[in-house]
Amino acid sequence: MTTLQRFAAQPLLTRGRAHVEPEAEFRNAYQRDRDRVIHSSAFRRLEYKTQVFVNHEGDMFRTRLTHSIEVAQIGRTVARALGLNEDLTEAICLAHDLGHTPFGHAGQDALDRCMREYGGFEHNLQSLRVVDVLEERYAAFPGLNLTFETREGILKHCSRAQAEVLGDVGRRFLEGSQPGLEAQVANLADEIAYNNHDVDDGLRAGLITVAQLEECKLFADQLLAVRRLWPDLPERRHVHELVRRMINRVVSDLVDTSRAHIAGLNPQDIDAVRAAGRPLISLGDEVRQQHVELKRFLNRYLYRHFRVQRMSHKAERIVTAMFSIFIENELLLPHDVQERIGRLEPEQRESAGARLIADYIAGMTDRYAIMEYQRLTDPNQTS
Repeated sequence: MTTLQRFAAQPLLTRGRAHVEPEAEFRNAYQRDRDRVIHSSAFRRLEYKTQVFVNHEGDMFRTRLTHSIEVAQIGRTVARALGLNEDLTEAICLAHDLGHTPFGHAGQDALDRCMREYGGFEHNLQSLRVVDVLEERYAAFPGLNLTFETREGILKHCSRAQAEVLGDVGRRFLEGSQPGLEAQVANLADEIAYNNHDVDDGLRAGLITVAQLEECKLFADQLLAVRRLWPDLPERRHVHELVRRMINRVVSDLVDTSRAHIAGLNPQDIDAVRAAGRPLISLGDEVRQQHVELKRFLNRYLYRHFRVQRMSHKAERIVTAMFSIFIENELLLPHDVQERIGRLEPEQRESAGARLIADYIAGMTDRYAIMEYQRLTDPNQTS
C-alpha cells in the first residue's frame, strides 16, 4: 500500500467498533474488516444473486459477487492513485451489496412494497443490518462488528427518519456532513463498474447492439479508436477492448478531477473532509455527462428490454407471494426464523416479525428463492 495522505482514513485513528476487541496481530483494523466481509455467509451468497441476468440464464453473466469484486478493483485503483486507504476502500466495496435481495432491483422493489407498512425495505440499509446484526459468526457479539469507517461507507444514503435511529453512523444525514474519501470512492466505483460491465453483459446477451451504443459518446469515442487501431479484431475481443477503454477513461477523469478538488480544499485530516460540505470525489462535467448518458441508454434499452422485464415480473411475483404466505402463516417459516419471531415482545410482533421475514427473503439466492416459492405453492413439490 502507498503512503497514506493526511486526509485518508488512518487505521490507528479509527472511531472504533461497537464492541471493543483486542487488535489483531498481523492486520490493521480495515484489513480485518475486509477479511470479515469475505468470510461472511452473505458475501458467499452473492455468487447466486442477480446483477442484471438471473444466475441460471448463463454462466458468463455477472453476479452480485463478481460485480462486488470488480467494484473493489476499481476502488483500490482510485484509492492508490489518491493516497487513500486501499484496505478500507476495498472493505466498503466488497460489503456494499451484502443486503441485496434475490433478483436484483426487481426483488428489492417488490420487498419494499411488501414492507411499506413496516418501514419499507432498502438494500443499502439492509447491507448495514447484515454486518451489524444478521451475520452470526462470533461468540461475543452479533454481526461482524466492523469499524465505524467501513459502516459509514456501506450506508451510502438514508432518510432522516432512518438516520435518527441509526446512531453515530446516521448522524451525517442529519448534520449534512460528508463521509470519508474512501467511502466516496467506493460509491463512484460502484457506478462505474455496473455502468460499463452492464454494457458488456447486454452485448453478450444480444439485448443491445454496438450500433445502438454508438449514440453514447463515451462508447462512440472508444469505438472509433479501437476500429482505427484494430479494424479486423474479432467481435468479443473488440467488445472487451471497448469496455476496458471506457472504464479507463472514466477512472482517469475521476482521479484527475478528485485530485484537483482535494488540492483546492487542502484538508488536513479526515474530519476536514467530512466538514467540506460537498463530496470531493467526483467526475468532471464532460465525463459525468457522458456517464449519465450511458446510464440512461442502459435504462431505456437494456433494463427495460422485454426479456429482462419478463424475469423481473416473475421475480416480483415470487417475492410478493412468499412474503404474503409467510405473513399469513408464520408456521411455514423455517424453525430458526419462527424462534426469532417467538422471542419478540407482543407489541413488536407485527412490525419486527415482518422485518424478520424480510431478512429471510432478502438473504435468499435467486435459485433458493425459486425453489422455496415452488415448495410453498406447487402441490407436487416436497418441502
